[in-house]
Amino acid sequence: MRLLIVVTALTCLTRVAVAQNEAALRAAFEGKTVTVKIDMPGTSRGVDVYPMNQTPLDVRELANRLKEYGTALKPGQQVMVTKVVIKGNTHIEFQLGGGGFGTFGDDMSSTVYAPDQGETKAEKALKDSIRSSGCCPTKRKQFEKELSSLQAARQRENAQAEAQAQQANQAREANLRLKRMESGSRFNIRYREGLTSAAITPDGVRKALAEYVDFPGATTTAAAPAAPVAAPSSAPSASGFGALKKGLSIKEVESLLGPAATAGEQKEGTLLVLKRTYKKDGMLVTARFVNDVMIDFAITPP
Repeated sequence: MRLLIVVTALTCLTRVAVAQNEAALRAAFEGKTVTVKIDMPGTSRGVDVYPMNQTPLDVRELANRLKEYGTALKPGQQVMVTKVVIKGNTHIEFQLGGGGFGTFGDDMSSTVYAPDQGETKAEKALKDSIRSSGCCPTKRKQFEKELSSLQAARQRENAQAEAQAQQANQAREANLRLKRMESGSRFNIRYREGLTSAAITPDGVRKALAEYVDFPGATTTAAAPAAPVAAPSSAPSASGFGALKKGLSIKEVESLLGPAATAGEQKEGTLLVLKRTYKKDGMLVTARFVNDVMIDFAITPP
């Protein structure tokens, strides 16, 4: 009994703590305007981010969602944070511009199918008449002509119904695309090992989304700068390597590193990835871009 009381008390305390943290997140973000740095799909499935993973964002999965649902938000677009929710012990929903199409209340009308009218009673009766016409070729030809006429009329009606269904579906798809473009998107900040107390704070959310969202005027807790140490002549400068980060555009990268030494592109699934190399201060920078936005980079000796 005592154990049950303790467990119940801890559960209640946890719920209160989560509620308090969620209230803090809502106060910090909801109604505020942020700027997205990546393409975001027009669906409530949104973009999954795993801050604790070596690669927090699965670019191929994002590309699949963009292809399936279209792009609702583009890099540089400002959008309001409409809802922030802590979902159990697994993730945080960070909803933008409505949270993406597919939420409660959205029109999810189904595909229109044309009714396929099968053989009619009149056609069946004429077939019986043809079989029973016996040795009278005149009657047989008359019945066959009537049957052919009925069959042609039915086929025309089916074709007309199919065309109308196709038109209705095209209009439905166009309407859905428009709604997806107008319904925003969301980030799902996921933690495979469960949410931590630091993760469900405004600062934790900002850090998790720093590569994908600009929070104007926001400040995050940063470690105290280390004491300056002597560096070799090839050390990155603040205006070069030190300013590199994911989310920069090609133009911004080249303003830091100069023109690319090499440039190429390749398909990764349905995604077109640009690969460029830069030489600066005796080092080689290899960078990859998607939709003009840098998704990763590496600095190595040449």
